Amino acid sequence: MKPLKSILAAAGLALAVSTAAATGALAARTDVVIGMVLEPPHLDPTAGAAAAIKEVGYANIFEGITRIGPDGQVQPGLAESWDISDDGKTYTFKLRTGAKFHDGTPFSADDVKFSIERAMAEDSVNPQKQLYSAVDTVEVVDPATVKVTLKHPQGAFLWNMGWGEAAIVSPATADNNKEHPVGTGPFKFESWAKGSSIKLVKNPDYWGEPVALERAEFRIVPDAAAAIPALLSGDVHAFSNMPAGDALAQIEADPRFKVVIGSTEGETVLSTNNKKEPFDKLQVRQAIAHALNRDEIIAGASSGLGVPIGSHFAPHHPAYVDLTGTYPHDPNRAKELLAEAGLPDGFSATLKLPPPPYAREGGEIIASQLRQVGINLEIVPLEWADWLKQVFTDKDYDLSIVSHVEPNDINIYARPDYYFQYQNPEFNAVMEELEV
Repeated sequence: MKPLKSILAAAGLALAVSTAAATGALAARTDVVIGMVLEPPHLDPTAGAAAAIKEVGYANIFEGITRIGPDGQVQPGLAESWDISDDGKTYTFKLRTGAKFHDGTPFSADDVKFSIERAMAEDSVNPQKQLYSAVDTVEVVDPATVKVTLKHPQGAFLWNMGWGEAAIVSPATADNNKEHPVGTGPFKFESWAKGSSIKLVKNPDYWGEPVALERAEFRIVPDAAAAIPALLSGDVHAFSNMPAGDALAQIEADPRFKVVIGSTEGETVLSTNNKKEPFDKLQVRQAIAHALNRDEIIAGASSGLGVPIGSHFAPHHPAYVDLTGTYPHDPNRAKELLAEAGLPDGFSATLKLPPPPYAREGGEIIASQLRQVGINLEIVPLEWADWLKQVFTDKDYDLSIVSHVEPNDINIYARPDYYFQYQNPEFNAVMEELEV
């Protein structure tokens, strides 16, 4: 099995910056302003692939029947427990009683049935419809019990139900969740000033442990240059993915702030459209992989905060294998492979880039590196909504750069309709075997 794209680095060294004022001041604070570089296109996690949608809403506004914990283990969510049949095909979920949607509607098994059947329907717009591929039927046993029967055993089923795209929604409000999301979570949606901020307030009727904050605001700061002043002035209290750039040392030296560098599920990749010529040729894809100097890309586009990985697993993952040696930086080998592909003089292509600095700045570095082996790229900057439509949905691209942040998403390579347009029967067979 050969790679369809070159894995650049784990975007897993994310930078979170939060105020570190006196303990008493922190204890008294009941609000927080979180900076976001990308504004979500809408707020319905069951209808859009943008990670920013889940960043705002999942586990805040919306919940699933399960949750994926920090250690990667499946935890109870709106389902407090479950039983699995001996043949591994039937899951009986015991749901939490007393949970309510933010409009006051009681949560019940009917909502679970509606949400799952809506996501797996023929006309579903769920970006992770594949999560439900093994589901056969959903049966309401009683208001607090739902039975899900699978076509075949699926080891990842409980994990799949913890994705943001598997959020439980109400039939009464589902159609309006893009602009006015209504879930069962600890925060309620208050307002959205497009291009400015999204505001949430504490849900006083939350079924679980009450949150400490009364209010939370997601402030849209699309200009990386504006992020530092916003933080230093106190207008923004934290960034979950801080575009610090050269200002990192300044922030670390400021006693008001605490810089936390940790690993995430993000893998920053050079995505390849495998059905577009000449990227349909294996030698071309291999040539690109050999042409890339990943350490140089990380140093220039991510302030050195990242590690080359060579696979689609972040380094903290228990299944991670270091494959960076598979295609080492070797421009001469890249040229040889292009010649083998019938392209001794190279070729021209487009590189469509979304707004984040890792993509825009990384794109410039990658274009320079590929130019050295005869591949000339036209850089096409896109706004986030345009990237989602042109690249992710319409597959109208040659190359692109984006961070994939979904958990344990190696199976995207086996999806025939995914924007990579990669097809490998051998790999698909492995994925099918792992599903059981």
